Amino acid sequence: MFRLDGKIALVTGGSRGIGRACCEALAAQGATVVVNYLKGEAAARDVADAVAALGGKAEVSGFDVADTTAADAAIDSIAKRHGRIDVLVANAGLAIDSLLLRQKDDDFSTLWRTNVVGAINCARAASRSMMRSRWGRIVFMSSVVGEMGNVGQTAYAATKAALLGAARSIAREYAGRNVTANVIAPGYIDTDMTGGMSAEHKEQLLRFVPLGKIGSARDVAAACVYLSSEEAGYVTGHVLRVNGGMYM
Repeated sequence: MFRLDGKIALVTGGSRGIGRACCEALAAQGATVVVNYLKGEAAARDVADAVAALGGKAEVSGFDVADTTAADAAIDSIAKRHGRIDVLVANAGLAIDSLLLRQKDDDFSTLWRTNVVGAINCARAASRSMMRSRWGRIVFMSSVVGEMGNVGQTAYAATKAALLGAARSIAREYAGRNVTANVIAPGYIDTDMTGGMSAEHKEQLLRFVPLGKIGSARDVAAACVYLSSEEAGYVTGHVLRVNGGMYM
């Protein structure tokens, strides 16, 4: 089950963390993976090399998802080179934490353009190919914070919540062409983004996780593989929570 043989998958922000895990998991199921990066070309090539070492197929593509022109050109090029794009995992994103009263306009603008505009840019570009082939899977990477909120993350939470509405609208627009759009909302996952937390902060967070442990990027990647598969063809407009019960 959940095989992706012959499928072409683009993973934005695929050079590290959850993005890297998604690349490796999709490739393990037979997909040809395009690893997108903004600045970390060496890291992206390392992902592609790791996939190849395991017998998979991968290539890298550097572009800024928030730059509409660049994203359109790069994704059109990928679709032409491979004949289509079957799966888009819109994972590229960033977090800039601040209490609301101290929130800088520039920081909010950066968050919005990367986390929301970037995801929509890529979905719009990739959907052209999906509509033509009448098959597609769009997966947005949100966050538990987008559903439950968090102190010091008003702007970040707003961007992650926006992806839920975007995915549900896309799901309705493209359902007639067998293109699904879903959201993964990870909770407390062991990544670079959470690696800088103090031991005390981590312990406090775990008190709110019923399963009592930190999730791994592979846990999120497993959800990504499912939503990208043929078996998930009757699932659209859904938010799949990978959070250990942190939010229900």
